[in-house]
Amino acid sequence: MYIDPIADLIVRIKNANKARHPNCAIYTSNITTAILNVLKNEGYITNFETKKGHKSAVSKTTITLKYKDQIPAITGIKQISKPGLRIYQESKKIPRVLSGLGIAIVSTSQGVVTDKFARSNNLGGEVIAYVW
Repeated sequence: MYIDPIADLIVRIKNANKARHPNCAIYTSNITTAILNVLKNEGYITNFETKKGHKSAVSKTTITLKYKDQIPAITGIKQISKPGLRIYQESKKIPRVLSGLGIAIVSTSQGVVTDKFARSNNLGGEVIAYVW
């Protein structure tokens, strides 16, 4: 069993992009579903679908990755906040990824959102990952 579902999600997306797989599968949790919603809304993945396990209570999510001319939409993804060291930022101090070309995924009191949304609504929170 895995300990950190966010790290598992990031590693599986990185490996699938590097191998040019059209999709990848992860175990489902509330935080991974929220992160995938942000990635889908920002155009980094095409779609994701959650299926309940037949024999067990574990459900899996299949992520359909996005490519343009064999180049992945996600060229880089990095986990910032980890179980051993949580990174919290105020709304004004949330960093811009590649001068605004990428996004930072932030867990706030209003859910998991992008850095732009958090800054515009004056929300601080835990910086989960950078995507570019």
